[in-house]
Amino acid sequence: MTELELIKTTKQFVKHKLSDAEAGHDWFHIQRVYQLALHIAQKEGINDLLIIKLGALLHDIADAKFHDGNEDLGPQIAGQFLEKHAVNDAVINEVKLIIKHISFKTEAASYTSDDLKILQDADRLDAMGAIGIARAFNFGGYKNRALYNPEIPSKPQQSKAEYKASKAPTLNHFDEKLLLLKDQMHTKSAKKIAQKRHNYMLNFVERFKQEWYLQIDEA
Repeated sequence: MTELELIKTTKQFVKHKLSDAEAGHDWFHIQRVYQLALHIAQKEGINDLLIIKLGALLHDIADAKFHDGNEDLGPQIAGQFLEKHAVNDAVINEVKLIIKHISFKTEAASYTSDDLKILQDADRLDAMGAIGIARAFNFGGYKNRALYNPEIPSKPQQSKAEYKASKAPTLNHFDEKLLLLKDQMHTKSAKKIAQKRHNYMLNFVERFKQEWYLQIDEA
């Protein structure tokens, strides 16, 4: 199987697997991360794109938050799929490691690579800006969370366990994750994109609170 055929087959597999996924983690999210990763890789002068392509396509094949917190299921499914299509063991291992470590709360993990950094940047960029805002509130609705509750303060310095167990209102997610992402970008090109998306979210949160507290601008 050629690389082109492998990527096409992987896209078909992922699209089918995520056909009923929550809208913030569906095939369209995968597409955006895939395109962002390729854009960043090009800007960073990366030419060997196989692991980046496979990692982008398979990174949310079984997101732990939708599978009882099981962080091993995604790498397992991806590994089985790639083994079935006779992909090189070294490539399979790298893709599995990327899936295992791409998450927001695994930043301090022992594994890292240039491919992982690019894919983390791409995945985190899709959690920012207008799309990031839409995804946050879509997931909040999916979990039946409040939009905002002034009596429940944000906790930006949560542990991984606290973050995963949180049922806080959606607006808290901005202080607890989304507004922290700008400073976690690895690549120069991602940092540039992140700054604009970060500013957009800051403006949104400010406007949200103005409307919440009826600070009406009648000018």
